[in-house]
Amino acid sequence: MNRTGFSQRLEPRLSQALIMTPQLQQAIKMLQLSNLELTDFINGEIQQNPLLERREPLREDAFGDYDNDAQRASAAAAPDTLSGEFAPDVAEHWQPEWGGDGDRPVDFGGEPQLWRNHNGGFDAEARSGLDQTATRLRTLREHLLEQIGTDLGDQGDRVIALHLLDLLDEDGYLRAGLDGVAGLLGCSLPRVEGVLARLQQFDPAGVFARDLKECLALQLRDRNRLDPAMAALLDHLPLLAARNVPALVRVCRVDAADVADMIREIQSLDPKPGHAFDPPLAQPVVPDILMRAQPKGGWVVELNAETLPRVLVNNSYYARIRQATRSKTEKAYLTERLHAANWLVKALHQRAITILKVAAEIVRQQAAFFHYGVPSLRPLILRDIADAIGMHESTISRVTSNKYMATPRGLYELKYFFTSAIATSSGSGAHSAEAVRHRIRALIDDEPADDTLSDERIVELLRHEGVDIARRTVAKYREAMRIASSVRRRRTKQRTLAKMRRHGGGAA
Repeated sequence: MNRTGFSQRLEPRLSQALIMTPQLQQAIKMLQLSNLELTDFINGEIQQNPLLERREPLREDAFGDYDNDAQRASAAAAPDTLSGEFAPDVAEHWQPEWGGDGDRPVDFGGEPQLWRNHNGGFDAEARSGLDQTATRLRTLREHLLEQIGTDLGDQGDRVIALHLLDLLDEDGYLRAGLDGVAGLLGCSLPRVEGVLARLQQFDPAGVFARDLKECLALQLRDRNRLDPAMAALLDHLPLLAARNVPALVRVCRVDAADVADMIREIQSLDPKPGHAFDPPLAQPVVPDILMRAQPKGGWVVELNAETLPRVLVNNSYYARIRQATRSKTEKAYLTERLHAANWLVKALHQRAITILKVAAEIVRQQAAFFHYGVPSLRPLILRDIADAIGMHESTISRVTSNKYMATPRGLYELKYFFTSAIATSSGSGAHSAEAVRHRIRALIDDEPADDTLSDERIVELLRHEGVDIARRTVAKYREAMRIASSVRRRRTKQRTLAKMRRHGGGAA
């Protein structure tokens, strides 16, 4: 007992705590990956674990037996839980509130042919010959390196030029400041600026510009079109973006016809000269989930087996190695590898079940969308799916991240089906925000040729249709869809009508 009269002793206590084990962290990571990303992950695991092998599709010989023991073992190691069938709880007589493209025939348009092979490619017979193979495009860096070696004779200038080349972005712009370059290389700022001026004369015109204005000016100078009026136009690019022709006439001190010619000249320039050499590669989106309609109604949801990696545990190889192993360390390593391999197979199986559950519930709750189109998309949040299938919202969020589903209406990311709710004017229900955006676009597309709908008018029309929405929300949705305001749309229509009248008058 101490001076204060209190004694110290040890007491055992039981408590529960959630510990993120490495295997749990790996399972969470696998749940977030798409099928193609999961394939890369599995390839790495196969290289690290000698007991793992890639599972090939089951094949049967003429007598109906599997062709080898490994194929038979794979059937037990990774059961095929790849699809589910169900009938949606949507009344067949239900009709959407708004008209849309629901009466159009639905078809994949031949897209599933893109993932026909097991290796993710096309059949060998469909491959083009070497004579049809496109030549590799020359990169922007290679093109500029050749010009640097030819046009810059001084070795110090070449060093500066190569450093500036390393700072060039994919658009062909030099975003970094020159002060840092001069300090890093230990040279004067005027020398760096001089080298940059020479680099800005290289092909393609506009490369090494520091902003859009300088990029356009370099291209105009290359065409010998950078006169004082054009320079004034470049100084007022915001007026050009706003299509404020009267203001441009004043600042450029030319008439409207000259301003129109100058605008056409600007539109012929390339704001991203680097893309001419290094075009961004368009990566095709491969669906992780396939959905199709059943002949007698309902839907079938299945994982895309063409891109889904499958692995098996080679137990026969493990048995042979185990018999030949004498060291305790080696035996422990083999046991650990066996546990890791078995766990990975089970984790892949659980991942497939989880994705199917989530996808099937999304299809069930958004069945009206697949029948009638975007106007019938209902409000949906992660909690709705989580409560329906008995999982946590974080799990639903991971499952729906970076995964796509091929449906009879097209290819959609799973996140697309989750939209916020907009209340009805009667207060008895809600509309999906995506459906409301679709309706706003439809109203604007149906505008009369000689008139435009203001945001306030769109609010009135939507409220007549039962959608309680604020004007600022309409403006936000319109801007997100890159639709101009009513004022700008009216100006565009007036210019179009004026051109049509002039053209008609000239023809007469």
